[in-house]
Amino acid sequence: MAAQMLRRASRLAMAALAITLATSARADDEALVRAAKQEGKVVWYSTLIINQFVRPAAEAFQKKYGIPVDYVRSDGSGLVVRLLTEKRAGSVQADVFDNTEVSAQLLKENVILKWLPEQNAALPKEFYDPDGYWVATNMYVLTPGVNTDLLKDAPPRTLDELLDPKWKGRMAWSSVSRSSGAPGFLKLVFAEMGRERGMDYLHKLAGQNITGVAVSARQLLDQVIAGEYAIGLQTYNNHSLISAKAGAPVKWIPLEPAMALYNTISVTTGAPHPNAGKLLVSFLISTEGQKLFRDADYLPVAPGVPPLDPSLRPDTGKFRARVFDPAELDTDLPERQKIVREIFR
Repeated sequence: MAAQMLRRASRLAMAALAITLATSARADDEALVRAAKQEGKVVWYSTLIINQFVRPAAEAFQKKYGIPVDYVRSDGSGLVVRLLTEKRAGSVQADVFDNTEVSAQLLKENVILKWLPEQNAALPKEFYDPDGYWVATNMYVLTPGVNTDLLKDAPPRTLDELLDPKWKGRMAWSSVSRSSGAPGFLKLVFAEMGRERGMDYLHKLAGQNITGVAVSARQLLDQVIAGEYAIGLQTYNNHSLISAKAGAPVKWIPLEPAMALYNTISVTTGAPHPNAGKLLVSFLISTEGQKLFRDADYLPVAPGVPPLDPSLRPDTGKFRARVFDPAELDTDLPERQKIVREIFR
């Protein structure tokens, strides 16, 4: 009897604690919303496509909270430069920013606020930075995008098949120093093959006369769609799907291994509207925000919000990918840039 009473008391105590925590979380949310509304707006620097996601997400956020969102679109490299310039000038403009790579320079110069949302985030631990600087919003998978009008042969399905002579002079990649460019492809090769075999492979690949184009991965894919190249390496597979749905002659290839990585979002140190920034982050990783990613043909990270097309994600599409942590993507970047310059001239 005593044991039963003890167990009952324990259950009641746990239930009371859960109610207390839930009430506290709601109170914190309400306090954050009030503070965010007082700040009046939020400024978001984004690498996401404006028409596809940023604008609809900003409109949904404003409709929910009454807080306008000013957004600026940039590729990842330009975003980092802009954030560093503003920080060094003592004139921080962005409240939040998203990117696929967590720049060591941004961390070193204290651009990123050490903060993670406590509410609206039922995500596995791998989607949070253990040091507290970022949370993932969506996954990207980098694979070749091909022009279906130009490419009639069976497309390459492995790294070794890219060496087939029939692809010589028909491939392009972004020369921008990002994961979605040539240096990112090298990261994948070295992870898959190791340094010695990887270098041997790259020397062989250089004989395929890959064209380096100083544009973003999205712009490269647009050039593939326009017929300038048959194959674009290191393009986002959801971008191919989005364009194909609009009638473009393009499809993505589940090259194995593909490169998978996370888009992350962070609040800036010294943000002009820090509470509005925190609220936007919480919104984007909430179930409501994750459904916006899903509906825009992006790959949500929330386990309960699968993508519209399950084939896009390695686990549900049944193809092999190597997943890279955001913090490791810019490691050894100068060395990989040097290799690209020396081998793929």
